[in-house]
Amino acid sequence: MNKTDTQIQEAPHVLIRDVEKHEGAIVLLKGWLYNKRSSKKLHFLQIRDGTGIIQAVVSRSDVGDELFALCETLGQEASLMVTGKVVSDPRSPVGFELQVTGVEILQNVEGYPITPKAHGDAFLMDHRHLWLRSRRQHTILRVRHSITKAIRDYFDENGFVLVDSPILTPAACEGTTTLFETDYFGETAYLTQSGQLYQEAAAMAFGRTYCFGPTFRAEKSKTRRHLNEFWMVEPEVAYMDLAGDMDLAEDFLCEVVARVLEKHHKDLTDILERDISSLERVKKPFPRVHYDEAISQLAVIREETEDPEMKSLLDIEWGSDFGSPHETELTRRYDRPVIVHRFPAQVKAFYMKKDPNSPRHAMAMDVLAPEGYGEIIGGGQREDDLETLEKAVEAHGLPRDAFEWFLDLRRFGTVPHAGFGLGIERTVAWICGLHHVRETIPFARTLDRLKP
Repeated sequence: MNKTDTQIQEAPHVLIRDVEKHEGAIVLLKGWLYNKRSSKKLHFLQIRDGTGIIQAVVSRSDVGDELFALCETLGQEASLMVTGKVVSDPRSPVGFELQVTGVEILQNVEGYPITPKAHGDAFLMDHRHLWLRSRRQHTILRVRHSITKAIRDYFDENGFVLVDSPILTPAACEGTTTLFETDYFGETAYLTQSGQLYQEAAAMAFGRTYCFGPTFRAEKSKTRRHLNEFWMVEPEVAYMDLAGDMDLAEDFLCEVVARVLEKHHKDLTDILERDISSLERVKKPFPRVHYDEAISQLAVIREETEDPEMKSLLDIEWGSDFGSPHETELTRRYDRPVIVHRFPAQVKAFYMKKDPNSPRHAMAMDVLAPEGYGEIIGGGQREDDLETLEKAVEAHGLPRDAFEWFLDLRRFGTVPHAGFGLGIERTVAWICGLHHVRETIPFARTLDRLKP
């Protein structure tokens, strides 16, 4: 270690986010060198500590040749402790800078791989453990944190109880083709695709519940919207129908977006360069479009387009689920998220209730985000009739013994109930205006990536 003066031990340690409370005082900052520029008489050190970045100015005339020469040796991401006087600076992002009086180097660094120059996506993902330190990635994950907090606050403030669903399960929830299989002491188990089935049990106990955790899909997809490990929040409510479920999703999403905009307006516009006008239009009510009407709208859009490739992409028959091009073009017709409801029962999970007025439709809904971000919420009303659900389990070829506990929920006190799942990564991508979901999670797991 290299040390310069005794003030390092004497000055109070403060966080960069709190420097405004210490204007005129000598303080100690503990962090890393984010960047540096120098002249013959001055070093401008950009110091980060996880709460912010501040410029620390080292003047040769103030600190002497020894300290000035020491700062000359600092490499990007050197870990160090810096003392200095907090002074106002309107040009600074935090409104202040530090006039340095002392520096202690815990570790100097040479050859830090992520330099200010441009790097390829593969290189950055290979160095994700270091890329997290960059201003942009740091901001994205802070926004993710705020989205997570807003989600928890919403449910906590509206009478929901957090009930964690298991990650290891005995059977499929969202289809058998995307299961990750593992050995469970000689018995076959799977990584969960959703916590929803267990939330149905929780809702029958507590009325309003939610789970929030990782889910896994062994989907061999390389699109910008897909991860093989992602996080979902899944509320479930007893005595709720499809209409109530859509109301809940709408109110929930409006509240989350509003809270994030309030806290991160400057981060979104200045650092992520996000046009937030579409986010500011996330207000109730959302348009609600029946699946059949959506199919009709897509037919009109397809007819109007002159691009042969787009015509091909938009080709869809009744009974098919939407792909990315369909969702993108549908949302172009609206100025806010849109709820598509009553999908064909054949494309929805076995537990979805069928519309009593049109059995070929399921009481299901998706919330589609604008600007091409697609489905961020999927849910609906669950089948609450025992005999109907038994037939659905059989028709889907699911192991009856793995679902006996689930059928018990229809044997003992069954009620109408509904819920949905929101994917955190797609929501972060939408709010931050990102092209690829791999930037929305600390360490992405994709078809071709298991490390770092």
